[in-house]
Amino acid sequence: MKPYAPLGILYLASHLRARNFSVEVFDTTFSSWPELEKLLARERPAVLGIYANLMTRGSVVRILRAAKEAGWKTVVGGPEPGAYAEEYLAAGADVVVIGEGEVTLEELLPILRSGSNEDLSRVHGIAFRGEDGRVGRTSPRAQIPDIDAQPWPSREAIRIERYLETWRQYHGAGSVSMITARGCPYECQWCSHEVYGKTHRRRKAASVVDELEWILERYNPDMLWFADDVFTIHHGWLAQFASEMKRRSLSIPFECISRADRLNERVADLLAELHCFRIWIGSESGSQRVLDAMRRGVTVQQVQSAVGLCKARGIETGMFLMWGYEGEEWDDIQATIQHVKVSNPDIFLTTVAYPIRGTSYFEEVQDRVVSSGIWAEGSDRDFQIRGRHSRRYYQNVDRLLRAEVELDRLLKSQVPSDDLLMAELRQRIEQAQEGMKAAVKEVEA
Repeated sequence: MKPYAPLGILYLASHLRARNFSVEVFDTTFSSWPELEKLLARERPAVLGIYANLMTRGSVVRILRAAKEAGWKTVVGGPEPGAYAEEYLAAGADVVVIGEGEVTLEELLPILRSGSNEDLSRVHGIAFRGEDGRVGRTSPRAQIPDIDAQPWPSREAIRIERYLETWRQYHGAGSVSMITARGCPYECQWCSHEVYGKTHRRRKAASVVDELEWILERYNPDMLWFADDVFTIHHGWLAQFASEMKRRSLSIPFECISRADRLNERVADLLAELHCFRIWIGSESGSQRVLDAMRRGVTVQQVQSAVGLCKARGIETGMFLMWGYEGEEWDDIQATIQHVKVSNPDIFLTTVAYPIRGTSYFEEVQDRVVSSGIWAEGSDRDFQIRGRHSRRYYQNVDRLLRAEVELDRLLKSQVPSDDLLMAELRQRIEQAQEGMKAAVKEVEA
């Protein structure tokens, strides 16, 4: 129950509206399937654009099929379709948009309205099925060079108030998201760069504060989420942003994501000054060998130092961890558990590495990737990798991590020891270890 507005779709809407296209947004977050079916049947068929990521594939395919049956032209885009162009076209998409969508849609919509596919080959950044039935891809779309020139996302096209109500109902504080930049220039092997490539284009600090000030006046949120891939990437920009916020006497708590190597004392001071209440740090592993294999470009020590810098300034820290990356051994798992104990973040979230098609990680393991079901009903998260431990094994690794960290915190605390809790935690550690052994034997059998 922490929903955020679909900023990508809202940016597309504002761009097209600024160029006199008639655009409506159907926000699926607070709607139902029957409502969408009624709309598709009731409205005069035009062009339906759908955002897709690896978690929404099944719903997107269902929408595509319903839209085609109702006579709509269909366009699909987002971080996944470029890697599965043939599959999405077979599922009912007329066009797959690859990369940034604003200028592509601006050129594409008049062609789709005309009903002729002959001119599609002139539109950069798309895939489509030609008259001969073959799938064609046009030249890549150049990135928008000046994102300050883009209009703000059309938040008024949906009910942001409903998002805030949900946040406040379940968490006591309402949050709104915004972005200050597009793209990430780093080389992490498992990360998809389908939409923005390995670019980093940042808005001017004053422009960001203009939008932030409007959000505060219009919606009165309790906090913000800066949804940039790496909010702290440009230290000079962050100082400008802090100065502009101070000049206008603006302040609101927020959370964001950083890399450990983009945090130092000055940046931590700026974040505290800006009232950042939580920062998420991509750690992934406590093994330097695994981090190097991922091409993360950070060290274990940098992560530990970054967490310490933030905690010292009263900023909560969240840490992302990943089990099962290619080449990970038991020693690497133990190193990660020790790393979390030493870092002691306020929150840590874990996942099992999954190869996303189009990434370097996928290319590395694709000869051992096994699909576990029907494409339209699953996602890349469902991929199994031959030779890797089972999901049950990593579930027990996760239990081991959490029990060991909780026990370590208890032993280091200043409160009187709770013998019953300590005994329970040690039992959970033993059970997790036994579960790991059973999972290994199960696979061997």
